[in-house]
Parts: sequence; structure tokens; C-alpha cells
Amino acid sequence: MKRAFTYLAFAILGIGIGAYSALAMAGLLPGDRRTQGTIALNNWYGDFTMGSEDASPYFRARIARHGLLALANTEAIYFTRTVDDSGRALREDCTYRLSGGKMPARWWSVTLYNAQNFLPDNADGALSFDASRAEAQGSEGGAWSAIIAPSRPSDDTGWISSKAAGAFDLTFRLYVPDAGVLDRPEELIDAPSVARLECAGGAA
Repeated sequence: MKRAFTYLAFAILGIGIGAYSALAMAGLLPGDRRTQGTIALNNWYGDFTMGSEDASPYFRARIARHGLLALANTEAIYFTRTVDDSGRALREDCTYRLSGGKMPARWWSVTLYNAQNFLPDNADGALSFDASRAEAQGSEGGAWSAIIAPSRPSDDTGWISSKAAGAFDLTFRLYVPDAGVLDRPEELIDAPSVARLECAGGAA
């Protein structure tokens, strides 16, 4: 009888560990908003199997949870991040500077999503920053920057509104990536920086 209870206990433990592992890999645990992936670029994570038949069942579940309708990687590649350059979670009550340079793609964008993986419920009309707005800045060498904050900055710079976003994340998309990017992303993609500038009330 004692041996039977031992087997049962190990069986229950194995099922529990397996279930937890499956939920974690599929991104179904509470608070897990990352799409993750095999490619890491400056706190941005991506997986080039997104939108293809090569994606694992777990990765497909994770993408479905995030509500992404992914294109094939020859048309678009995707990266997400939930932290700033110092590894601190992105928050509505903080102000950030998003900055980067020329991107190896026909077009690109960075879009902000709230904790529920939706666009924040605000009417600011400033939920993303893209190649067109970067070109309008006319910076030498293609350098660009935008402020991420709940209210419009005083200067006439690029702006992504985090109003009503709570704990948010960012999605970086490269549309029609240049030749070689899919093979050597770490070498060819200079992923944008997200530096935290200040927080409301001086919060840490």
C-alpha cells in the first residue's frame, strides 16, 4: 500500500510539473506577456518561425495569446520587450526615450500594447512610431528618437502615448527585411534602445 501511494504521489508531481511547463512555454501563466523567442537583441525577443509552419505548438499558443496575426518572415519579423535598458518593467507612470538608427528593412514600426495585449484605451492617436516619422526628423545618419510617456512632451519630438497602458510592452516590427537579416539578425539589426528618464513622484 505504501508503495502504491508513493507511485501516486510521483505521478501527481509529474503531471503538475508537466502542466506547469506546458503553460509556461505557451505563455499562459498570469503576467507572462512576452512572445519570447530564440533571438535576443538588446532586451527585444523574437522568433523567425512566427507565422510559419515551422513554429512549435507552444509558440503558436503563445502568439495566439498575444493576439498577433503574424506574416511570413520574408514579409515581416517581430520582436517584443517588457523592460527598459536597465531591465526594469515598462510602466505608464514613467517616461522613456526610445532611440535607434537606420533599420535593415523596407519599413519598420514600434507599437505600444497594454498588459492585456491590446492598444491602450486612449484617444491620443500616438500609439506607435515608425520609419516615416523617423525620416521626418531628418537626423544625420538616420538617427531618430521618440518619447514614451502618458502625456505629450513639450518639444515637438516623436511621441508614443502610454496613457491608460499600465504595465506595457513594445512590439518592434521590420517589414520586408533586407537580405541577410534572417540569417544574421544579431549582426545586421541595431535594435532600438529604451532608456528610462524619470517616473511620476520620483518612483524607483
